[in-house]
Amino acid sequence: MFKIFRKNCCGLDVHKTWIYACIGITDSNGRTDYHERRFSAFSRGLFELADWLASFQCKEVCMESAGRYWIPVFNVLEKTCWVTLSHPKYTKPQKGNKTDRKDAKWICDLFMCDMIKPSFIPPSDIRHLRDLVRYRFKLTNMLTGEKNRAQNCLTVSNLKLDDVFSDVFGKSARSITEHILAHPGETFDVTPFVDKRCKHPIEEIQAAIDGSISPEQAIKLREVLHHTDEINSHKQNIEAEILHIASRYEPMLNLIRTAPGFSADPMTAIALISEIGVDMSVFPTAKHLSSWAGCCPRNDSSGGKRKSTRISRAGIYIKPLLVQIANAIVHSDKYPECKERYRRLKARRGHKKAIIGVCRMLLTAIWNILSKLESYTPYGYLADHKADPSKTLTTAQALNILRLRGYVIKDDPVPLTA
Repeated sequence: MFKIFRKNCCGLDVHKTWIYACIGITDSNGRTDYHERRFSAFSRGLFELADWLASFQCKEVCMESAGRYWIPVFNVLEKTCWVTLSHPKYTKPQKGNKTDRKDAKWICDLFMCDMIKPSFIPPSDIRHLRDLVRYRFKLTNMLTGEKNRAQNCLTVSNLKLDDVFSDVFGKSARSITEHILAHPGETFDVTPFVDKRCKHPIEEIQAAIDGSISPEQAIKLREVLHHTDEINSHKQNIEAEILHIASRYEPMLNLIRTAPGFSADPMTAIALISEIGVDMSVFPTAKHLSSWAGCCPRNDSSGGKRKSTRISRAGIYIKPLLVQIANAIVHSDKYPECKERYRRLKARRGHKKAIIGVCRMLLTAIWNILSKLESYTPYGYLADHKADPSKTLTTAQALNILRLRGYVIKDDPVPLTA
C-alpha cells in the first residue's frame, strides 16, 4: 500500500487528436474515486478540459512529454493549474495491459503517490527565448550545409579558392565566384577583385581559378549562394529579435559574461540562459544543474560493481555549447584554473572526459553566479585548501607511493665531520 500525497490530482494521456484525462479524488478513509473523460486536442477541447478540472477543484495535473503535443495543453492549463511534466520513462505502464484510458489512470496513480520525477519547465518568456535561440541554431546548421555544397561545386570544377583564401565566402573570394558565374569559360584578371590585405600573391590566386565549371554545377552553385544569402538574412532577423527579448535579462547576462569563455560572443550567454533560465532555485545545488545538463556520470551499479559511467543524452542543446567553450578555454592562458583541471583529468581519464569535467566546472560557476548574483572569481579554484586529516600518510606509505610511480629514492649523503 503506497502512501497518498495528493488527495485530488489528474493524469493526462496526451495524443495528437485526443486527450484522455483521469481525476483521482481520495477521501478521508483512503478510498479513491476516479473520474475519466476524453477531450479533443483542439483549442475548444482544451478549454473544456480546464473547465472540467475546475468543476472538481483539481489544481494539480501531470502528463508525459509526448513529442510536441504537450505544449498547447501546458500553455492552457498552466494559467489555472500546477502542471507537472514527466519524461515517458517515469510513466511507462505494464506491457500487455495498456490502453489510453488505463495510461491516464496509471499516470494519475503515480502522481498521486508522488512517484513521478518532474521535468524542468522554465517560465514562458524563457521558453519563447529558447525557441528563437534553437531556431537560430538550426539556421546555423543549414548555413553550414549550404556552404559545404558550394565548396563541393568549386572542388569538382577544380577552382581552388580554398587554397588561397582563408574564407571562401569572404569579399574577395565571393566576388571572384560571382564573376565566374556571370562569365563562364572566360579568362580574366583577378587583380581588381583581390583585397590588398590578402596574403597570397596574385599569381597563385590566378592559378587557383584555372578551372572550368560545367553549366549544371554553375546552376547549382548559383542557387546555393542565393540560398546562403537568404539564410544569413533570416539569421540576422532572428538575432535582432533574440537581443530584444534578452534585453530584460541584461544584468544577469553581464554577470555570466565574466565567466570563462562567455565574453567573446554576446549570443553565447543568451543561449545559456535560454536553456537553464535565470532562477537557480529550481536546482537545489550545482550538482543538480550538472545532472540535468547531462555533464555528470550516471549511477549504474549492481552487486558492488559499476557497470557504466557514461554521461546521459540530456542537454542536447546546452552540452554542445559548453563543450565548444571548454575546448577553447583549455588552450588559453587567461584561465589557468580551467587549463590545470583539464590537464589533471586528461592524464587520468583522457580528452573527452576531461572536457566534460571542464563543462561541469563551468556549470558550477554559472550556478553560483546566478544564485549569489556575483561576478566570476577563480579564487575558489586557485586558493590553497586545508589538508584532509583522513588522507594523512605515514612516511613509509608516502615513500611506497613514490616508488610505485617510478621514483628512485636515495638517502642524503652524510657530511663528513673533521
